[in-house]
Amino acid sequence: MEYTIREARPEDMEQVLNLVQELANFEKEPDAVEITKDDLVKHGFGDQKMFHCFVADTSEGIGGIALVYARYSTWKGPAIHLEDLIVSEKMRGSGLGTALLDEVVKYGYSLGVKRICWEVLDWNAPAIEFYEKKGANVLRDWDVVQLDEKGIKNYMESLN
Repeated sequence: MEYTIREARPEDMEQVLNLVQELANFEKEPDAVEITKDDLVKHGFGDQKMFHCFVADTSEGIGGIALVYARYSTWKGPAIHLEDLIVSEKMRGSGLGTALLDEVVKYGYSLGVKRICWEVLDWNAPAIEFYEKKGANVLRDWDVVQLDEKGIKNYMESLN
């Protein structure tokens, strides 16, 4: 399969959103995606760019994405967070995942980051194996902690 890894453009965001929804379906959360194409355009290309996105452009359209944003480690310094590395199910095994991860690592290296971090579901054995083969450490003794929108609202109400 021929493909090009490139920076995403605003006109790619409809296909990016489709891949995000495909991932949500795979992760058994089909109703979890709340963002829109317009949100992605606004947040990825506006005055206050919140993320950087790479796409795998194929003859069949966008076959995969890697979406990252800046973080800061109080122990290490500058870092980037890989929010999602998604390859369409029909294109898995074609090398797109490796090419996208390569691009993320090159991007982080060019920024001089000290760490690139991301999460993976504990039941997603193929992804864990893929990341470990690439040299990533899967830290099984850490738990992800989140306050969702409702949790934030409840927290704020408790402050009054």
